[in-house]
Amino acid sequence: MLSERLAEARAGQPAVVLLAGPAGIGKTRLVVEAAAHASQMGFTVLRGNCAEPERNLPYAPLLELLQNSQQPRKPGLGKAGPGQLAPELLSLIANPLYSHEAGPGGSPQLEKHRLFQALEHAFIDFAGQAPLLVVVEDAHWSDDASLDFLLYLAPRLHSRPILLLLTYRSEEAGPALRSFLLGVDRTRLAHEMALAPLSRPEVDALLRATFQQQRPVSPEFLEAIYLLTEGNPFFIEEVLKALATAGDIFYQDGVWDRKPMRELRIPRSIQMAVQQRADRLSPAGRQLLTLAALVGRRFEFELLEELTGMEETQLVSVLKELVEAQLIVEETADQFAFRHALTREAVYATLLRRERQKLHRDIGQVLERLYAGELEPHSADLAYHYHLGADWEKALAYSRQAAARAQALYAPREASALLSRALEAAGRLAQPAPPELYRMRGQAYETMGEHDRARDDFEQALRLAQATADPRMAWQALVDMGFVWLAQDNARAGEYFQRALTLARDLDDPSLLAHSLNRLGNWHANSDQPLEARRYHAEALARFESLGSEQGQAETLDLLGMDCTIQGNFFEGFPYYRRAVSLFERLGDRRSLASSLAVMGECGATYFVDGVIVAPIALADGLAYAQRSLEIARQINWPAGQAYALVVVSMVCGSLGRYAEALQYGQEALATAKDIEHHQWMVFARVGLGLAYASLLALATGREHLEQAVALAREINSPLWIGMASGFLASVYVQQGELELAAALAPLAGGETEASFTTLSQELAAAACL
Repeated sequence: MLSERLAEARAGQPAVVLLAGPAGIGKTRLVVEAAAHASQMGFTVLRGNCAEPERNLPYAPLLELLQNSQQPRKPGLGKAGPGQLAPELLSLIANPLYSHEAGPGGSPQLEKHRLFQALEHAFIDFAGQAPLLVVVEDAHWSDDASLDFLLYLAPRLHSRPILLLLTYRSEEAGPALRSFLLGVDRTRLAHEMALAPLSRPEVDALLRATFQQQRPVSPEFLEAIYLLTEGNPFFIEEVLKALATAGDIFYQDGVWDRKPMRELRIPRSIQMAVQQRADRLSPAGRQLLTLAALVGRRFEFELLEELTGMEETQLVSVLKELVEAQLIVEETADQFAFRHALTREAVYATLLRRERQKLHRDIGQVLERLYAGELEPHSADLAYHYHLGADWEKALAYSRQAAARAQALYAPREASALLSRALEAAGRLAQPAPPELYRMRGQAYETMGEHDRARDDFEQALRLAQATADPRMAWQALVDMGFVWLAQDNARAGEYFQRALTLARDLDDPSLLAHSLNRLGNWHANSDQPLEARRYHAEALARFESLGSEQGQAETLDLLGMDCTIQGNFFEGFPYYRRAVSLFERLGDRRSLASSLAVMGECGATYFVDGVIVAPIALADGLAYAQRSLEIARQINWPAGQAYALVVVSMVCGSLGRYAEALQYGQEALATAKDIEHHQWMVFARVGLGLAYASLLALATGREHLEQAVALAREINSPLWIGMASGFLASVYVQQGELELAAALAPLAGGETEASFTTLSQELAAAACL
């Protein structure tokens, strides 16, 4: 199957191959054969590996890919090419920007987008010179950021001669990998291959091939090996090596033979098999093997020199001993690796906890000496070793630093894990945790859609800020709490935004005051009170203009556009969004850009404007805005943004009469919103599905979705969504002849009290009742 996929890729039919199976089943062995076959076919082969200690290091396998790309190229390919991009890309990953003033690019969001584009171009450039095989092994240990990029890359392969090959342990696939597998499956480029254990006849064939033996293996030996290993090839090899090392299997008179079955000392686990072989190493060999297991799956020669204090000649000799014992392999002159991840795990498991702690601290100290003056790019490794080494002061410092890097690279899951380590370290030191740590972790949780955990962290940040008399942090925590409550309880959100505004006035801080005005104004908009919202936003815009804050102006223009949209005034609102989008693009604020683009897409959905007002843009333009919003939300791993954009794409597709797509996107939006318990977008998704079914004259199904939308909007006490969902539901009631039910919904539109003013929800309800 791999040979066929390689041939198709070389002919311009790209694919993603997912090679799954339990540890030791032969995934790496198959990859080695596939890579050799691909090289013979003229492919350039790039391989990156994921390792458990590096799962909180953003882009770890891509860093390895880039480093490998700088190796000498094949004759005839020329000197210019994607290998020259590697240093720049490595710099982007290793040195992310932390603020808008940090460099020409601006924000971390923009840096991530630049990185994705640069990586994409590098792979395309490689494929322009020769077909390309990209291998990422052990994806179950991958960081989220690498999976995000690969998911970004897959649909962009088009007709490029590229094959992506990922391996993973099926029993260890976590949420991030499962999400990636679902996403890549939607590209229709994915081919999955699951490796199964060997059968008895296959185990017999493996044993005969291993011992170059023509006659069948004795049934009793075959049964003993098969029952113990359950057909796992790696375990079979380790058992045979342990028996050979112990002398129970021996080479005599030109053939292999063994002791009688009753005398065989067959190890009962991989750990025992590896340990039996390690026990026969020299003392220096055992020491080096242990240190290497603590470093990780891969280890550098220079680091081993520092750890062991050996001279180069002696270290080379000991490494050769480990290579000959088939415990490690040489990958380059400077880098070695365990032959299999299970080998490293088996060695690591033999150490006592106190042994591990001391050795991890030693490794951390050596890393500090080796990289003195440039510790920040290695902060994740240092955090890992000092955390396992129970050096809590250094674990706190490096975990916090590594978390900031992860957030700068838009890797929220990695950031949250590192911040949890930092908070644990603070607890072990019996000192109050800085409130900023809780706020940073809350932001990471909110980005991932884990609202309950985000709310708990923001509350803790608020308590600590109040206890330490830090009013600016208290203000920030109040705003954070307001944001996280918007997804679930509109009234609670308003309370926090009002408290933030009061605190900002007390502090007499112009910037905080302008931001507070925006937050409370937006709350009024969500309460279906756009006139009141516009008063707050107009004041905020004037303050940001006087401060010269482009970011503040962009955010306020976006909110003013929303106010107009809620009024049903799409023509007035659209220019606000266009100005906001221009600023967000210049500032590199991808999250805000995605939100603005989605609302611009709504301006082309006839669900909102047909029969009420004229749309300011064409449907095709609206779909393009919405699709771009969805693409950005996926790039930055923002589930809430994805749910919102999916609904808008669904609605515009429905407006275009592309109902199959409308229903598909709508169901995906609802599932995404449910996963993160974002009640507002659950309402929106139900509204979108209700309208799509109603347009297909499946009125009963449409009515069901809209009734659920109204019920959920009431639960979260959102006047905006109550009015919007009720207005559309009234229209369906009218189509079903339920005029009394439609008339009863009209008061739910609520809205402003001015006689001369109506909101969009009131317009929709009035249109239905007419």
